[in-house]
Amino acid sequence: MESNKKYVIGLDFGTDSCRALVVDTYTGREMATGVSFYPRWKAGLYCDAHNNRYRQHPLDYIESMTEAVHIALSDLKEEEITSICGLCFDTTGSTPALTDKAGMPLALRPEFAEEPDAMFILWKDHTAVREAEQINALINQRNLDYLLYEGGTYSSEWVWSKVLHIINTNVAIKDVAYAWVEHCDWMTGLVTGNTIPEQILRSRCAAGHKAMWHESWGLPSGEVLENLNPALKKMLPHLFTKTYTSDTKAGTLTLEWADKLGLPEGVSVAVGALDAHMGAVGASIAPGVLVRIMGTSTCDIMVGGKTEIGDRCIKGICGQVDGSVLPGLIGFEAGQSAFGDIYAWFKNLLSWTLKNIPDGETKQKALNDMLVELTKEAQSIEPSENSVIALDWMNGRRTPDTNQNVKGTIAGLTLGSTAPEMFRALVEATAFGSRRIVEHMKEQGLHIDSVNAIGGITKKAPFVMQTLADVLNMPIRVLRSEQACALGAAMFAAVAAGVYSDINEAVKCMGSDIEVEYGPNEKYSLVYETLYRKYIELAGFIESY
Repeated sequence: MESNKKYVIGLDFGTDSCRALVVDTYTGREMATGVSFYPRWKAGLYCDAHNNRYRQHPLDYIESMTEAVHIALSDLKEEEITSICGLCFDTTGSTPALTDKAGMPLALRPEFAEEPDAMFILWKDHTAVREAEQINALINQRNLDYLLYEGGTYSSEWVWSKVLHIINTNVAIKDVAYAWVEHCDWMTGLVTGNTIPEQILRSRCAAGHKAMWHESWGLPSGEVLENLNPALKKMLPHLFTKTYTSDTKAGTLTLEWADKLGLPEGVSVAVGALDAHMGAVGASIAPGVLVRIMGTSTCDIMVGGKTEIGDRCIKGICGQVDGSVLPGLIGFEAGQSAFGDIYAWFKNLLSWTLKNIPDGETKQKALNDMLVELTKEAQSIEPSENSVIALDWMNGRRTPDTNQNVKGTIAGLTLGSTAPEMFRALVEATAFGSRRIVEHMKEQGLHIDSVNAIGGITKKAPFVMQTLADVLNMPIRVLRSEQACALGAAMFAAVAAGVYSDINEAVKCMGSDIEVEYGPNEKYSLVYETLYRKYIELAGFIESY
């Protein structure tokens, strides 16, 4: 082995698991991977789907990170492990938790160990719809600028809505809450020994897209926060005014964490970011390239030059933030609140009849084969102008124009409608929702030359990908790497460790190539023009219902 070899680790915290990816900084070769599922989340603890409550315990993150790193390292030689020089986190967002003075999530205190409101509030948690409405009403009433770079509407998925909901509804938590922290920032602070709220380095990405932070004003004023709830104003001095891009070194692993993870001393740790933005970097994002991160939900990421964008504010999206994706460029975020989750919902709906069947091989096979069989039958059905039409709003709408109160819909059913036809309609609905985002971005003046796709759906659902290409009527390129988010984090780790001077260099050397390209079926694309118009009509009706 060459003595000058350097390796880095990207740690990707998804909805269900943590993934650790070890990457060769000079070739981009993915050396080893470790995956660990959150044990408490897997057991369904602290969540209430009926009430849209989704919480995750910080111990899940700590335990799964440790296990994932150990699994990855088990495939490496000792000299390779000792050559690891950098580490970086990406996480779902917005995923905040309320903390004490030490910056520890309150769920790590014995008295709140089983309290969901003391845990990290997952991105898909929609318990704060009323609070989001309260925030939007106040800002619009006062004609303030805080939503200019948030797409014009604040979401229940984002940090201030969630924190406000907790302190509005849980007095015990409100009385001890000192500050709040995003998941990506806390992980970085934890392993570098810097979790103090006033000192921890905050991600430009998370703060700009989710917390109404902007370099011209910082966070919302104390007066605004006091009007929402005086407890928010009390937190403000313990929060931040400055943010950092992910090419910044946050520190090095503490000796304690180096020992726990089995890593050498002195490993550099970069400032973290949200998973979709890291994934976009892993997918070689550039101006004109739309990157779709496709999993349980979707995120659509673009970048543009400051000269090109000027003073324009792109409405109806999840924000535009200088440096949130690539330093020196404006990052744009959009997406759908549910994508793969919709397919899982339909599977669960159909499998309800199996609940009284004893667990065993036969039952498990039926469950495992359900989506496979549905897909097989659904893709054999040719789209028609008279097809069933569905809306992809089972978890509300993220963009364009966030609205978590809207609901999913299936229209055009008859007594002859079949499960495969309904499944195909749901797949088409997710593609129509994607197209609506693309059309919106184009209308707002962003040019889209090509689409790169990453995420679990891209690898295991060719039918979904082909339908997306047909509906968008443009090619969809799927990246070879199965861990693009972790790869993007690894690239920033390489910069923080000094292997590369900037992220552009890292991307050139470590980027993934294209595995497959889905081209549109011209015949189907013509039919989808009609069906898309019907989707838009149905969407307008349901939203006004």
